[in-house]
Amino acid sequence: MSAVILVLAVMLAAGQQPAPKPFPQPGAPPRTPEAPSRPSTPAPAPPSAAGTPLQPEARPSDGQLGVPVYPGAQFLASYPAGRGQRFFLFGAAASFVDVVGFYRSVLKQKGELIFDAPATHEFDIGKFREETMAFPPGVTVKDFQSQISQGFPNPRLGAQPSHFPTVIQIVPVPAER
Repeated sequence: MSAVILVLAVMLAAGQQPAPKPFPQPGAPPRTPEAPSRPSTPAPAPPSAAGTPLQPEARPSDGQLGVPVYPGAQFLASYPAGRGQRFFLFGAAASFVDVVGFYRSVLKQKGELIFDAPATHEFDIGKFREETMAFPPGVTVKDFQSQISQGFPNPRLGAQPSHFPTVIQIVPVPAER
């Protein structure tokens, strides 16, 4: 599920429209003929003439995220996940293997390879509470580099690197309410 959200969020960060979602979203009311579905994620801010967001977000601190961000990773964007949670996306110029190794060491856990191709590795960082959370807190690392792709395009035009081989998605443990 985190991988699906990572792909959707990355597509939004690249300015592409996501494919229609055939499944109900967490926390969304059931679909009925009287109540058509509404998008659960607001559209990203419209780009300015230079192609950059009108209101760039500040990079969250490691303390706000509850986990360290891979050294040198660039903050791309954040998106609402529902129930007060957010997805935070980072692009890393490092290889998938290096980023996964970093999180194995820092989090002191093996994590789980949830997809072989494209390689996607997930680490749990907190317990999922169905009554208060939309998604389990965790770190998901996805390999965007392949024989046919240089990686995820940098959404900041002219910025370096031009493509990120690896994208990191962090869903922090929400603050107690």
